[in-house]
Amino acid sequence: MYYNKVEICGVNTSELVVLTDAEKKDLLIRTKQGDREARNELICGNLRLVLSIIQRFTNRRENMDDLFQVGCIGLVKAVDNFNIDLDVKFSTYAVPMIIGEIRRYLRDNNTIRISRSVRDLAYRALQAREEWMREKEIEPNLEQLAELIGEKKDAVLRAMEAIIEPISLYEPVFTDNGDSVYVMDQLRDSSSDSSDEVWLENILLRDALKTLNERERNIIVKRFYQNKTQMEIAEEIGISQAQVSRLEKGALEHLRKRM
Repeated sequence: MYYNKVEICGVNTSELVVLTDAEKKDLLIRTKQGDREARNELICGNLRLVLSIIQRFTNRRENMDDLFQVGCIGLVKAVDNFNIDLDVKFSTYAVPMIIGEIRRYLRDNNTIRISRSVRDLAYRALQAREEWMREKEIEPNLEQLAELIGEKKDAVLRAMEAIIEPISLYEPVFTDNGDSVYVMDQLRDSSSDSSDEVWLENILLRDALKTLNERERNIIVKRFYQNKTQMEIAEEIGISQAQVSRLEKGALEHLRKRM
């Protein structure tokens, strides 16, 4: 498979260097002082980070050479935009930048076509969000985001939801000793379930929900019982969509373990 190759884009992955934190800090300082050689060394010293990230996307059957190149673009952006005055590790800043660049590439090459106007609106919103976060170090809510770009909240919400990457039915949701459970395994035919099974599952789920904290339980109820989007929930409870996503993921993992 692609991710087991020794070479990606002509780079021998077995020979990629790994920098220490002290070396990264020194190179970052020199880079900000205009040292081009230090910048190149810093980029080359973080290519293994790009390599580890693109392996998350192997189930997409994308060309790994292409993803590696796109990931390198995200790495370069991280190097050029990193603020050495902040008490943040470079990798902590670089990882979401690299992942974001790869996801943008995947969206633009998605077989599900989204209208140009909707996609442009979503990208304007994403750009505005990034600028807001750089300035204030917190994420804007939907109302603030809409105001930033001069659009209606509903239009921004629809555009942002439109570019969310669809989940494959063959996406693994749990793996244990090599055996995986996929999304399609979780989609049951309700007509084949006996009333006893449904009754028992409802009891287990109700008890498991009680073990969540109030915010997590609220998010799960709104998402899966009221069919609301993450953006809608974020607007209602006053946090960012990213925070809703993280809380939802943690809550679902907790429920799976309880049940």
